[in-house]
Amino acid sequence: MVRAIVLVKSPKKLIAARLRKITFVYDSFPTSGQFDAVAIIEVEDLGKIKDVTTQIQKIAGVERTETMVEVL
Repeated sequence: MVRAIVLVKSPKKLIAARLRKITFVYDSFPTSGQFDAVAIIEVEDLGKIKDVTTQIQKIAGVERTETMVEVL
């Protein structure tokens, strides 16, 4: 299992709730600061991270994302 944290910049309210609807998003919550929400994703292999982040980027109002992969 591979885990990653995706930071999401979006002025849309309730973006964290929208993130939770995406397959492989384990958890999400709003944040203050440079990014507006965090999504924690869990996938079976490293290649699927790009698929999930692409789905997140397609959500209306998402301006940008930054992904950090857990290193074990």
